[in-house]
Amino acid sequence: MAFVVFLRGVNVGGHRTIRPSILAGELSHYDVVNVGAAGTFVVRKPGSRTKFRAELLRKLPFETEVMLCDARDLLRLETENPFGDEPMSPDVVRFVSILSKASRVAPLVPIALPPDGEWFLRVIASRKRFVFGVYRRHMKAIGYLGQLDKVFGVAATTRNWSTILAIVRILKGEAKKDR
Repeated sequence: MAFVVFLRGVNVGGHRTIRPSILAGELSHYDVVNVGAAGTFVVRKPGSRTKFRAELLRKLPFETEVMLCDARDLLRLETENPFGDEPMSPDVVRFVSILSKASRVAPLVPIALPPDGEWFLRVIASRKRFVFGVYRRHMKAIGYLGQLDKVFGVAATTRNWSTILAIVRILKGEAKKDR
């Protein structure tokens, strides 16, 4: 079964930079497809997770958290659609944060950050290793996304909902291979 790789903190603000398309090419024997610039990959012929993870880490020029998710878990996200069909304001972005492991902390949702006054981030749901929410297009939102680690008690990396849908299209074979 295919899986999806999410690297944490890659190509953000000029730090820990890589060329994801080149990395995908170096891992082509696993049939790796690069999705965007943030260190997101679909691995269509993964073999052993342990072997793949070790090879991936050897190829990275820095240390980073690596989140591996089964393809079926991402496919399920599309069918469950935690955001519903309600249209969003153009200044609000839907996101999914992927936790490094299932959280032992189960905070009550919804959560607004900051908790008082105008919100910049809202967590609307969480399921196992996935946290769903929305944030306002504002620089303060980045700081609040960084607080999700503390809220859930484990490391998290965040992707736009549209990136998750692009992953689903690749998994379903609806997108061309990026190589």
